[in-house]
Amino acid sequence: MLVDTHCHLDALRLDKFDGELPDVLALARERGIGKFLTISTGLKNIEPVKQIAAEHKDVYCSVGIHPLDVGDGTATCDELIAMAEAPKVVALGETGLDYYYSKDTVEVQQESFRAHLEAGKRTKLPVIVHTRDARDDTLRLLREHADPESAGVLHCFTETWEMAQAALDLNFYISISGIVTFRNAESLRDVVRKLPLERLLVETDSPYLAPVPYRGKANIPAYVKEVAEFVAELRGLSPEALAEITTENFHRLFPRAQ
Repeated sequence: MLVDTHCHLDALRLDKFDGELPDVLALARERGIGKFLTISTGLKNIEPVKQIAAEHKDVYCSVGIHPLDVGDGTATCDELIAMAEAPKVVALGETGLDYYYSKDTVEVQQESFRAHLEAGKRTKLPVIVHTRDARDDTLRLLREHADPESAGVLHCFTETWEMAQAALDLNFYISISGIVTFRNAESLRDVVRKLPLERLLVETDSPYLAPVPYRGKANIPAYVKEVAEFVAELRGLSPEALAEITTENFHRLFPRAQ
């Protein structure tokens, strides 16, 4: 069994496919994907994401505010904790820092990130982290506020081996998306070759970043199989072995998703 550890089911471009969300999930299940973690990105989609998880027994969810969505409102630590009490919520986030697209909200991003990390510490829930062009501040805030026990994951990882090492030292996991299959991603492939297998996850980040051979098309959870097969080849493993390892890692990081 495989797990798509990071997808945005509420944002899937269903008009690109012949069917609705149940059909897209059924296709993924046919390809061996047994669980899905659908991710909140802002105050407007937390309830829809919770509802999707409630309607599908193999779908779990997170609650959080993406750094690029802080302009639409943030949440305090106490508010995040309250939202995380809902059934099938297994993580906080997606949170973090993004200075590539939005340097004008740096202070608000950092405040929001701290609130998520503190909520993770108090609830013992892992935190799903987005980081882009904010390496030093991301690591600083993780060191200052993250819980080393519940920790979390740096999702859709595209950073350096040095950053991966720093995150691993803080007990964080590293999640790999379809970017690893892109022609210009050799530096990321080098990182994947070095990662401890017990800290490795795979994801689609759908509907974004479809892997080869679907690059340029809308992404769906079924395509996590291509990501996993590519990573397995990089690591000299069979697809079945990689699936078993990453699924065990998912359950270890997200113990509520049993």
